[in-house]
Amino acid sequence: KKQKSILENELINQRIKNEKIDVTLPPTLSQQGKIHPISQTIFNVIEIFGNLNFAVETGPDIETDFNNFSALNIPSHHPAREMQDTFYIEGDEKEKNVLRTHTSPVQVRTMLKTKPPINIIVPGRTYRSDSDITHTPMFHQVEGLVVDQKSTMVDLKSTLVKFLKEFFEVDNLKYRFRPSYFPFTEPSAEMDVAYTKKNNVIIIGEGDQWLEILGCGMVNPKVLENCNIDSSSYQGFAFGMGIERLSMLKYGIPDLRSFFDLNYKWL
Repeated sequence: KKQKSILENELINQRIKNEKIDVTLPPTLSQQGKIHPISQTIFNVIEIFGNLNFAVETGPDIETDFNNFSALNIPSHHPAREMQDTFYIEGDEKEKNVLRTHTSPVQVRTMLKTKPPINIIVPGRTYRSDSDITHTPMFHQVEGLVVDQKSTMVDLKSTLVKFLKEFFEVDNLKYRFRPSYFPFTEPSAEMDVAYTKKNNVIIIGEGDQWLEILGCGMVNPKVLENCNIDSSSYQGFAFGMGIERLSMLKYGIPDLRSFFDLNYKWL
């Protein structure tokens, strides 16, 4: 028995000597995680607008009817409500609650609690009852708001052109502004950028074809008054764009649903 114990201990010592692990070594990882394209786009947008002196504001996904519609010059009878398929949820008897259809309610919240000048962007999730190759029930938007005493359409235009040049990394961006209608801005416009296809890849900023990229305009005085801001002293501009659309154009993603398929290999 004594000899057996000696042999067993010798075997154990040999194993310890040959199989020792240096726990101070860094791990050898065969795979690394990736940032989701939507998250990457949001980071890029915040960085670019941050360099343009915009602060980031956020708000709740569940909003009051007033913040989501009425304060933005969209009363209950307004036809613009038919443009958005809204998820209504239970609230109090006086006012319905909704899953916000845009991030504009955060603009309302900011104007109600902050005195001008205001210079913000609002990235976040939004919700509409729609689903196909270009629409999903949940998606992301980023909106911007400037309220001061002197901002004009010229400032709006220069801000958006600067942002798109930086985002798409294009020095000579071909663009146009078209008159449009939004109840919360007046005058309103939609901005298009030129594009062309080379080897089935979209090239942003050049060519003879046009892509709608965002909506914008000067803040409607009624919205300022609804948020207790004197429209005779203050003015400003606002804009909004879809994060998924920006991501699809920048990264060449053809199907919106790819973002939400949980396909880890795709990521």
